[in-house]
Amino acid sequence: MNPDNWTCPLPLRDYPNVVLGHGGGGKLSAELVEHLFLPAFRNDALAALGDAAIVPPVAGRLALTTDCYVVRPLFFPGGCIGDLAVNGTVNDLAVSGARPLYLTAGFILEEGLPLAALGDIVARMAAAARAAGVAIVTGDTKVVERGHGDGCFVTTAGVGAVPDGLTLGPERARPGDAVVVSGAIGNHGIAIMSVREGLEFETIIASDTAPLNGLVNEMLAACPNVRVMRDPTRGGVAATLNEIAGRSKVGIEIDEACLPIDPQVWAACELLGLDPLMVANEGKLVAVVPPSDADRLVAAMREHPFGARAAVIGTVSDQHAGMVVARTAVGGRRVVTLPVGEQLPRIC
Repeated sequence: MNPDNWTCPLPLRDYPNVVLGHGGGGKLSAELVEHLFLPAFRNDALAALGDAAIVPPVAGRLALTTDCYVVRPLFFPGGCIGDLAVNGTVNDLAVSGARPLYLTAGFILEEGLPLAALGDIVARMAAAARAAGVAIVTGDTKVVERGHGDGCFVTTAGVGAVPDGLTLGPERARPGDAVVVSGAIGNHGIAIMSVREGLEFETIIASDTAPLNGLVNEMLAACPNVRVMRDPTRGGVAATLNEIAGRSKVGIEIDEACLPIDPQVWAACELLGLDPLMVANEGKLVAVVPPSDADRLVAAMREHPFGARAAVIGTVSDQHAGMVVARTAVGGRRVVTLPVGEQLPRIC
């Protein structure tokens, strides 16, 4: 069976939709695992179907991360909850300096979810895992009553290995450092909102969901002195920069004219009253690097498809510690604060 072309091996005991029995641990659960999850995710650790996955030892320090995905709608331009769950966890490991190795996947399914939709989600997860070079080695499935689960929730945990001698962290920024972003910001959040609210623009705005471990490898090869890498998901670039400023006890100054933002995203943000700096991303990263290395880093990033629009957007300052300040297009300055709450709920 080729999982690239696989949707769902219906019928599973003639049920076209998820029923409570699929989470009960009996024959229906076993069929779901055997006919749906195993063909898509197959690897030696998973095939053993033990209570825990047994994997080979790794060289370096272990990095662990976990995240929950509750995006609505489940499918959106550029992706779905499945590839989002894989890429998000891969990226959390990658920007920590780790080589992503293994993922776990937990599914909370709502009674009535079409098995064909679940099959599509799982197939896209498998494709995303292959693209990122990771294995989904264990997981779990639970089913909740109709009306209690919004279709499908996914929780992924990731394990990676950090090479000895590499340390990245938001507390490592220093005055004079350059602040770099890997590409256009705000696409994911606006893609979700456009589908959810039925908004139409001149072109389709697609999510930027993507695995960044390959880009990170190129960055570290070209510039081992990178101090900080973060992926600006919920809260967007604004939240990420504020976290770095607060943890490093420095100020950060950015130039809005240098921000790579697609025109349609700008237009959507103006229409919806949103600040693109606060809109979520799922395939971008922010890096802080010594100023002497900035040009070399950006050049290396632009050689990778996920960094083609990389740009220096600002600098780290010894002024206004803990604050982020933006120079506006009209020459003024504004404080970029942390978002008070969710601008766009249920975006990841």
